[in-house]
Amino acid sequence: MKVGVIGTGVMGKHHVRVYSSLIDQCQLVGVYDADQKRAQEIAREYDILSFATLDELLERVDAVSIAVPIPAHYEVGMACIRHGVHMLMEKPITATVAEAGKLIDRAKEAHLQLQVGHIELFNPAIAVLRSILEGEEIIAIDMHRMSPMEPRIQGIDVVLDSMLHDIYILQHIQPGALDRLHAVGQYYQGAIKHAVALFQFESGVIAQITASHLTEEKVRTLRVVTRRAFVQVDLLDKKVVVSRATNFYLEKQSDGYSQQNILEKVIVPGVEPLRAELLNFLQSITAKKPALITGESGLQALRLATEITQQIERNVSA
Repeated sequence: MKVGVIGTGVMGKHHVRVYSSLIDQCQLVGVYDADQKRAQEIAREYDILSFATLDELLERVDAVSIAVPIPAHYEVGMACIRHGVHMLMEKPITATVAEAGKLIDRAKEAHLQLQVGHIELFNPAIAVLRSILEGEEIIAIDMHRMSPMEPRIQGIDVVLDSMLHDIYILQHIQPGALDRLHAVGQYYQGAIKHAVALFQFESGVIAQITASHLTEEKVRTLRVVTRRAFVQVDLLDKKVVVSRATNFYLEKQSDGYSQQNILEKVIVPGVEPLRAELLNFLQSITAKKPALITGESGLQALRLATEITQQIERNVSA
């Protein structure tokens, strides 16, 4: 399968790196970027082609990763459909819910794969978490995704850039119907840079997601309270710790003794999430089966993110 990458910024360059290593799965043909100089530098580094126009790249490939600025997602996606090219669209799927619906419909009509790049679902720590939660009764979920301000994210809404990852994870570990949603946030330099969303599901499960571009430390944590356990996940270090109560009680033996809980440190496989994501994309094309993260599920996450953003805007202007 011949593949290409559209957009050679930070994320696009990682796609190029991983595709270049999947020599048994695909042939990386080249890249396109509106910044021709940057595209040419990446092409030289990986000994691939740099195309002068988007159409020239799309005429030479079967599938692409799209890692361009959010406002261009819809236009680039439609160009791929016109050329019959399968696409992995970096999240969010498009800038608006309406654009996402149109893109999904057109891709279906053309029998093309449209996968959305919610990469955290391929984090091996999330796979371990989902396994642990099988058969557990979830009470509450608390997620934090925070990082320092960087030049690439100035002026970008933290909900669409960061919180969207955790919205998508939440959809997978708590797929039930949502009852209520409340969101608040803070603007900084014209964009929402700190946001908190509180979800209550019809099942009674409560979830809270905090996202920020204003912290000096990078944090990617997830905590789940169940009837029988407390699960803590660090997505950066790929660590999972489970605390469980003992199923027996010991009488106090001395003033210096107190009963302890059981602590499990779960082994997380050493898998690169982006490699797993791209393999899933390529294999879904070959097998002609839906990818793990479909356009529809990407649209569902975008709807929630849009509602959160709108609530924050209303609360700030009130």
